[in-house]
Parts: sequence; structure tokens; C-alpha cells
Amino acid sequence: MEETLSGPRRPLRLKAAMLLDFGRKQALSCAFPVLIFASLGFTKLVDVPGIARYDLLLLLCLAIQAAMLLLRLETARELQVVLLFHLIGLMLELFKVRMGSWSYPGEGWSKIGGVPLYSGFMYASVASYMCQAWRRLELSFRGWPDLRLSTGLALLAYANFFTHHWLPDLRWWLTAAIFAAFWRASVSYTAGGQRLKMPVLASFALIALFIWLAENVSTFLGAWAYPDQRLGWSLVHWGKLSSWFLLVILSLLLVYALKRRFPPAAPSRPEPK
Repeated sequence: MEETLSGPRRPLRLKAAMLLDFGRKQALSCAFPVLIFASLGFTKLVDVPGIARYDLLLLLCLAIQAAMLLLRLETARELQVVLLFHLIGLMLELFKVRMGSWSYPGEGWSKIGGVPLYSGFMYASVASYMCQAWRRLELSFRGWPDLRLSTGLALLAYANFFTHHWLPDLRWWLTAAIFAAFWRASVSYTAGGQRLKMPVLASFALIALFIWLAENVSTFLGAWAYPDQRLGWSLVHWGKLSSWFLLVILSLLLVYALKRRFPPAAPSRPEPK
């Protein structure tokens, strides 16, 4: 019976249960970014007297982070990766704003080098999603490339965000290298009581797509502005998908390192073949 249910001929009812469970777990894992979107929408529509929007957003993000811990939606171990990614994102923001890649036109006491401190939480929310999705979906990987190779690719991808302003842009070469390194890698997850799997590269692409969609929502709500959006909002260029694809590997690697250091419980179901 188990073999039939885990094969390609699953009943429609089971497929629906798997889809609903997968969606529920994904929605719970997106709590941090959804609350940040809500904060962006609130501060865009409501002008709170006596406090600048960016300062209010920082306070709201700090409150969200505290609530995530108090309500046990996020563990103390996961907070390590979230804070690290917050710093990594903030460093990137400081550099990119200085180079004119995008800007934060609003005022605020919490701005450093033209960058409001709340911006780091937008990167941290991506790490938070990955940590929580990993835990709730009971992720496990097969065929993960050598850790030195994957770490090297992640570091080169992050460095390219800085160096391409003076040196040739290597994003497409790095993307090709990532495809070659992770071509046979797969990730298994639990949905509806069943163990399923998908190619790791597909998960990279899907996460990058949803981040790009979130980026469009964020810029529409005035979180920041690209040069072509200063006179009015427009769709973020699709080329940004490649940037997010490269950044996903760094995010996943940080979470992967945490999970290797603190191994999660064994999956509740056998691994799919």
C-alpha cells in the first residue's frame, strides 16, 4: 500500500492533501516576510506623527523578530543565521546605495550611509523562511556537491555583487558553474505525510522567482527605489532574477551549515527513491 501511495498513481484526494499541507507549511514559513510586507503597507498608508517612516519600520521589524522568538515560530539557533544574513545584506546595501544601484529617498534617524537599518531585515526574512521551511518540510539533500566547492561558488557569487562595478560581470559564468555543480542534487521534503523530492536547481529557481515577485511588491510599497523607479513605479527588470538565484545559494549554504552543525530529527517518512 505504501509503495502505491508514494508512486506516480497517487489518488486525487491524497494529492490534494499533499498540496494543502505543503501550502500550509510554506505559509507558516513565510510569516516573517509577510509581516514585513504588512509593515510596509501600513507605513505607506498611515503617517504616524513624530516618527519617520524608516524609523518606524525599524521598530516594527525589531518587534516582529522578538515576536518570532517569543511565539517559538523561530528557534534561537535559526536566529544565528537570520542575524548573520542581516549583516551580510546590510553590507551589500551600504555598498550598492553608495554605487547608485538603488536608493532610499525617505528621511530617518536610523539611516547609515543612506541605508535605513530596517533594510537588513528584508534579507533576514529570506533566511528566516529557509530555516523554517527546512524544519517544517523536514528537508534532506542528496548529491550535494563538495562543501568546499559549494562554499567557493557562494563566496564568488557574493563577491561578484561588489566586483562587477569594476571588473567583468561573472554572474552568467557563476550561474553555469552552479548548474554544473548541483545538476544531480535533489532535495526531499514531507507533505501530506508523504516524502517527495525535486531537483535542487528547481528549488533555487523557484525561491529566486518568489523573491523577485516580493521585490516588486516591496518597491511598489516604497521600500526602496531603483533609478528607473524614481519618477514612478515600474516592474523590476527580470534580469534581477539572476542576482537572486546567485544569492539563494549563499542563503541556503548558511542554513545548510547550521543544520549540519545541529542535525534535525530524522524525516517521519522513508526517503523517496
